[in-house]
Amino acid sequence: MQSTRTTHRRRALAAAGSVLALTALTACSSVDDGGSGDGGGDGEGGSTLSELQDAGEINVGFFGEVPYSYEEGGELTGATIELGRQIYGELGIDEVTGTQVEWGSLIPGVTADRFDAVSAGMSILPERCEQVAFADPTIMYTTAFLVPEGNPEGLTDWQSVEGSGLTLAVTSGAIEAGYAEETDVEAMEVPDRQAGLDAVSSGRADAFALTGISIRAMAEETDQPVEATEAFVATINGEPQIGAGAEVFRQDDTELLDAYNEELATYLGDEAAWLEVMEPFGFSAAEFPPEGLTVDQLCDPEQDLSDLADELGLDY
Repeated sequence: MQSTRTTHRRRALAAAGSVLALTALTACSSVDDGGSGDGGGDGEGGSTLSELQDAGEINVGFFGEVPYSYEEGGELTGATIELGRQIYGELGIDEVTGTQVEWGSLIPGVTADRFDAVSAGMSILPERCEQVAFADPTIMYTTAFLVPEGNPEGLTDWQSVEGSGLTLAVTSGAIEAGYAEETDVEAMEVPDRQAGLDAVSSGRADAFALTGISIRAMAEETDQPVEATEAFVATINGEPQIGAGAEVFRQDDTELLDAYNEELATYLGDEAAWLEVMEPFGFSAAEFPPEGLTVDQLCDPEQDLSDLADELGLDY
């Protein structure tokens, strides 16, 4: 018998999976035309890791979302970028450059060799795991809403928008779009965070859903009359949505993935070291991954997230 959790994970993320499939057909026009487009990997011509070490440079795809990966004053920065710089530096890759694309073009872009990896704090989801390889869980996620000042609709959690008739802006291809697809929420898809902010400030949307730390950063940096709600763990059809993000690689680039994870373990095993890199971008111990959380658990469509939350001692 198919579990409720399996049905939910496959249906709730159908929107995100559909976007990825569609953008794969247009990846050449939607991302920069760098790379060979031959799939990369650790083949006969030498591994991707050795090629990057010889070049001393890695090009990562990024979305331009504060505080993860974005440009400021013409410089590539952000929490995932800075953590990557530390890790790639230890691997003998001293320079990190970036190619900015829309969210739905990140996975098609890396699989088509338009860049070498994705640095965007991308959530580890079963449908994505079928297409790419994720590093070990690096950042824990919650959800929040960007709302007009004063939070006139009194939004507090996902259930407060379900069946409300309110219009919720969500980023195309993002996990929140999947939540909206699965629940009774009237959603407006937007291409990026600026469009989400504009939708709320103009009154076209009643709220914009994104990760808690992103929404908090947006509210702090804008002069528009908006505010961030308290962050929460989204519960969809009775299931807590345990979210964790990580660096993304091509499935064939096993040597690069293993080397990255080996260096990442230094930070995941030392909260103080992790915070030293991440805290300047607004991250706190609340976003530090709990011991015992693995990629395999988050990639497994059969995984019961309620059981996993209880096993890890997570509140929801």
